[in-house]
Amino acid sequence: MTSLHGGGNNTSLSSDREAPPPPTATAHRRGGWITTPFIIATLFGLTVVAGGWSANLIVFLINEFNIERIDAAQISNVVSGCVNFFPLLAAVAADSLFGCFSVIWISSLLSLLGLILFQLTVAVDGLKPGPTEPASGGQYAVLYSGMILASIGLGGTRFTLATMGANQLAKQQQQQATFFNWYFFSMYSASFLSSTAIVYVEDNVGWRWGFGIGMAANALALALFLIGAPYYSREETRASPFTGLLRVAVAAFRKRKMKTTTGDYYYGDDDGVKRGDEDAPTNWFSQLNRAAVKVEGDILPNGSVARPWKLCTVQQVEDLKSVIKILPLWSSSIFLGTPIGVQLSLTILQALASDRRLTSTFTFSAGSIIIFSFLSTALGVVLIDRCLRPAWKRLTPGNKDLTPLQLIGIGHVFNFASMALSAVVEARRRRHLISVMWLVPQMVVVGLGEAFHFPGQVGLYYQEFPACLKGVATAMVAMLVGVAFYLSTAVVDFMRRVTVWLPDDIDEGRLDYVYWVMVVIGVANFGYFLVISWLYHYKNGEVVSKDEVA
Repeated sequence: MTSLHGGGNNTSLSSDREAPPPPTATAHRRGGWITTPFIIATLFGLTVVAGGWSANLIVFLINEFNIERIDAAQISNVVSGCVNFFPLLAAVAADSLFGCFSVIWISSLLSLLGLILFQLTVAVDGLKPGPTEPASGGQYAVLYSGMILASIGLGGTRFTLATMGANQLAKQQQQQATFFNWYFFSMYSASFLSSTAIVYVEDNVGWRWGFGIGMAANALALALFLIGAPYYSREETRASPFTGLLRVAVAAFRKRKMKTTTGDYYYGDDDGVKRGDEDAPTNWFSQLNRAAVKVEGDILPNGSVARPWKLCTVQQVEDLKSVIKILPLWSSSIFLGTPIGVQLSLTILQALASDRRLTSTFTFSAGSIIIFSFLSTALGVVLIDRCLRPAWKRLTPGNKDLTPLQLIGIGHVFNFASMALSAVVEARRRRHLISVMWLVPQMVVVGLGEAFHFPGQVGLYYQEFPACLKGVATAMVAMLVGVAFYLSTAVVDFMRRVTVWLPDDIDEGRLDYVYWVMVVIGVANFGYFLVISWLYHYKNGEVVSKDEVA
């Protein structure tokens, strides 16, 4: 979980002669555990807000804007993609431009503005269509503006708050693990609260009350965050790590006509030190090595780089190679998340078409079905950490722990098993009216899969990414999820065009066939994952063993 905290001290991708600024006396007096209550309270409030509008978005679009069910599911997937894509942009903005504090309070304010627009759509009659009328362009403009602002607010705060919280304990690194425990506990607790209590209020009391509670929680979270401002340690912004990676690609392209990829390499500040062959760039993807070869005019008489976009350090070249090398594994994780995106939205539609009466007086809210995924993920993470991993160490030679690739592989299996279970349940639902509780097992299984593959991916990227990118490792995982949701939207749209499985009335369609297609995609992607895992070489030069991918 330590991959959530801010970037490390590596400066290989910043200016070659640039030294970090000295810390100020004020910075030494700030930070520490006194800041944690403000940050955790802000996270809790903003997560309650996010769950209140996002968990029930499909139901809101269907009931209040008369949007067809599959279209509502598609819109929800696009929104989820945005929410998971924005953390990377926020991480880059926080690291390179504004700092975490500014990104968080601005994003929180945007989230509040989004909730205000949601409230206006249900409070002002002219901003939503009548019971049987299609929405107008102006009504859609207000709706989509609210969704965009709320998505930016959520994406810009969730992981940036984790980074800022860890930065406050930079001098107490052994206590950062405790902070992350509180961070994830608060996030899951708030998600559970919003996906149950607030969704229930929206369905049974009214959307005005639901969005009103969200507005109050957002305003309170923003106020608490700003109250803590005098106590926060402010991190200095630094050059974006992605700039250095881009410099390598540009420099290698500009030197593409060089007849050799070897020569006098540039090492940065230690360039004058005599180097051996072990310090030279690796031969893999050797075309990039040209970016670090010094030619006439690259170095000024004072030793600084004359043209930074034509000469890079050996470390920068190797950093880019590390990113390229991990891309196949990254792509397999995209197709791991795509079926999940399809399943989450379609399960809500299944819930709407099921018997949701749990008692004579209580009706289960369709948007709350995802809480079982949250609960199984939270419980699964605890069981894996406290039971499975210790047992694995006792049973394996050398007390070896489960590797990130093994965790991801197990997550793959749970993933396509969940899709198969969804298909079987849907086949039964088409023949008989079933209780909404029949949908719980598929949510539990997919949640257990996430308990394996999400920590596995965070651990893998934190371990294998260059030091300059460790600060955005978790944001990269979030972006991966965002791409998967966009792709799930494209998959559903393709199936609607070429099949009759997804009509607006799912009782007349074949959702079970859609789920079986997801099973095929999952199994094929698992095979692809096994092959690239087998071929993968870790940064330390180790090859993935056969046992690791077995």
